[in-house]
Amino acid sequence: MLSPPKKILLGTISTSSAELRDILKAWTAVSLAFGILLSGGQLFSAAFALSVVISGATVGIGFLLHELAHKLVAQRYGCFAEFRSFDQFLIVSILMSFFGFVIAAPGAVMISGPVGVRRNGRISVAGPATNIALAFGFLSVLYLQPAGLLAQVCYYGMYINAFLALFNMLPFWNFDGAKVWPWNKLVYFSVIGIAGALMMMLPYVKP
Repeated sequence: MLSPPKKILLGTISTSSAELRDILKAWTAVSLAFGILLSGGQLFSAAFALSVVISGATVGIGFLLHELAHKLVAQRYGCFAEFRSFDQFLIVSILMSFFGFVIAAPGAVMISGPVGVRRNGRISVAGPATNIALAFGFLSVLYLQPAGLLAQVCYYGMYINAFLALFNMLPFWNFDGAKVWPWNKLVYFSVIGIAGALMMMLPYVKP
């Protein structure tokens, strides 16, 4: 049972110093991992610095809203919910990015309260669904044919959010898909299909 730490209220959202610390830690590590991946591991280059900035913005939006979606749905069901980082996976993600792949498992929202299969499925699908909505948002801006940095931010925003949605639907371990699968197969395959379609569209919208 996860014991609630001292609460901090940010508007209507209840959090804690431990949760804020873990969110910052995970955000930094995942942004760095995607920055390494997108720059081809060229650490001492302008491309790497730009990739980290773009990743920080797009991963920041995708990661924070993904976890916030889990948290808000869980709290709506009367559960205690806080994000905790998986420090070992953060290190592995950074190391794997040098080999052209990122393990997008920075952590998870830990839930304590009355949760059954249906509620757990709904809480879990909220994160990938949020990433899909964000990916469509970035795609809609890309159709306006922006130029320069905005075009890159939108492209990588679409890529990262579609990837996060698809990766988190893996049906095992602590991934969201492991909770969505036993709840609703139609929802599971719908999310997989939409996220996969967004990934396949990437070559056609690349600026």
